[in-house]
Amino acid sequence: MFQKDAKTQGLDVYRVGGAVRDELLGWPVVDNDWVVVGATPEVMQQRGFKPVGRDFPVFLHPDSAEEYALARTERKSGHGYSGFEVHASPDVSLEDDLSRRDLTINAIAQRFDGELTDPFNGLQDIQQRVLRHVSAAFSEDPLRVLRTARFLARYAHLGFTIAPETLELMRKVSDSKELSHLAAERVWVETEKALGEPNPDSYFTALAACDALVTWWPELADKPVMDRALKAMAVAPATSELPLAHWRYGLLVSVLEEAQRDALAVRLKLPNAVAQLARHVALSKELLGGPLSAERVLHWLERLDGWRKPAQVENQFLLIRQLSVDSVAPLVSAWKAANEVSPQALLAQGYRGAALGDALREHRQQAVACALSRQQVGD
Repeated sequence: MFQKDAKTQGLDVYRVGGAVRDELLGWPVVDNDWVVVGATPEVMQQRGFKPVGRDFPVFLHPDSAEEYALARTERKSGHGYSGFEVHASPDVSLEDDLSRRDLTINAIAQRFDGELTDPFNGLQDIQQRVLRHVSAAFSEDPLRVLRTARFLARYAHLGFTIAPETLELMRKVSDSKELSHLAAERVWVETEKALGEPNPDSYFTALAACDALVTWWPELADKPVMDRALKAMAVAPATSELPLAHWRYGLLVSVLEEAQRDALAVRLKLPNAVAQLARHVALSKELLGGPLSAERVLHWLERLDGWRKPAQVENQFLLIRQLSVDSVAPLVSAWKAANEVSPQALLAQGYRGAALGDALREHRQQAVACALSRQQVGD
């Protein structure tokens, strides 16, 4: 239950969506979303709520900054995620508002006294661990295909599955080509969230099951490739300053050719940091795929831009501990030895320009070779 405050007294307010769902599941509730029935934008602003919705009336509470949306309905008017006309007025009922939501488990409202409004049997689906669409309107928003797959990534370990009829609707959306009208940024947001969930593999297997991979991830659409990618993703470092989702993405695409990874990064409009980490993961796996020669190790350090950005090398050591623990000590030793080569000392010896660069690389390679040799002797 929750308490009304001075700003919401007299309003017909309900907690809705993810907060209700997660509380019923015993899952941590991070954010509350609220729906207000029977009010107008003018009433909300008179009470101090700040309007923030461009396409429909959403307001921020003046004290808590939580979102309060007026009850609304939607009608499909175009392609993609944003192709909707929204109707919000005091005559829109709570049930009308809930009917436009994607899944039954997200279409439950809770009154301040704890009473639930559950017109689509979402509580039963929570108990039976089923992700089921509310209505045929599910197919009007292609983003719901990705959201449903993401919810499976979050809750699969609790025993959730996608209802067969919902999976069939997802397949129809894929076949309609509506997925191609989504903004790349929205696709990446859903994917990044899914990659941070307990079962990220379920996101991709669900999308594969409804033929959605071919639109945005054609490089991963073949089952043998996807199987290798999901297996690779499972060894992401558990503790790192870098987001787990980004490690998982880098490992997922590490099974692809460089041109395929680059094409995927462009298609998804990946943030530079994510695309770069994916390149670094591929470099490390390539290094571990052969002998740790001085030339190959030095090339790896150079491609990681280790001299200017040593943190990028240190991050890769976290991954290498997961992939090949026996390779960590020789590579750390080689990295330290290469770092001890002093450009200033070579400058003092008279090296300049291109000659300095050549000498620096030669000395670093010699240092790496000596370090690797000492490790082999120690073994």
